[in-house]
Amino acid sequence: MLTRKQRDLLLFIHKHLGEDDVPPSFEEMKNALGLKSKSGIHRLISGLEERGYIERLPHRARALKIIMLPDSFESQPSGVIAPANTNDIDHFEEIPLLGKIAAGTPIEAIRDDGSFVQIPPGFAGTGDLYALTVDGDSMIKAGINNHDTVIIKRCETAENGTIIVALVDDEEVTLKRLRRAGNKIVLEPENDAYEPQIFEPHRVKIQGRLVSLMRRYH
Repeated sequence: MLTRKQRDLLLFIHKHLGEDDVPPSFEEMKNALGLKSKSGIHRLISGLEERGYIERLPHRARALKIIMLPDSFESQPSGVIAPANTNDIDHFEEIPLLGKIAAGTPIEAIRDDGSFVQIPPGFAGTGDLYALTVDGDSMIKAGINNHDTVIIKRCETAENGTIIVALVDDEEVTLKRLRRAGNKIVLEPENDAYEPQIFEPHRVKIQGRLVSLMRRYH
């Protein structure tokens, strides 16, 4: 299944090929989709290629070949792109899945592996969002279980009591509840089996706050 942006890009490429027999440039694709950078187009094209909708031809600049179109696509008059069904998954938003985060003992800093997750529009509000896979059980009393996917809004400050992504000593990342005690930063677990972690403020950097959660049942 395609995201809304992937579908829009695929149909834009299809329309452009039908008119000019030449794929659009990355700049044209960026402008058509209203994106701020070409890196977003690179990700969308990679996603379309992985799903088998397009093929990049080697040794040729801007060489894209459409393999198939979405099942819901129907022929339209020239210059018209069929609107997506408002109830289908094409309207889902795509945010980066940056890796695992410890809900337990802090693990190594987050690494971006180029993966993405899809969320319904408005599911996590607005802002700079990313997703992390929870590794550990220290936040179970807050309803956050091992292997859950948490949706994080990027920020550098947070109020007391907020569940945050904390980078400790520029090396380790953990998901904990933020408390300030005098001139100390306390990262509190939500599991009685774990002890709070207390740090000097300069050792802790806030990298985001929890805004939503996704869970799969197996």
